[in-house]
Amino acid sequence: MVSRAVGNAVVRNTVRRRLRHLLRDQVSGLSPGTLLVVRALPSAAEASGQRLGRDLDAALDVVLTRARRAEAEGVR
Repeated sequence: MVSRAVGNAVVRNTVRRRLRHLLRDQVSGLSPGTLLVVRALPSAAEASGQRLGRDLDAALDVVLTRARRAEAEGVR
């Protein structure tokens, strides 16, 4: 999800494509039926690809850790 706050249409589409590329390999590690929403903040417009990748990896690690913990506790 890339809002207008990120920039004009060209910038938003560039950020969207960069995030989609970074997520391509990581989506395969999610359970079938998992819904994932990524919201780009305005700072994503100026962030390097490496920075976006690190931030995305960190966010996914947090989400997956929480999901595994909830699954182990039997919470849905």
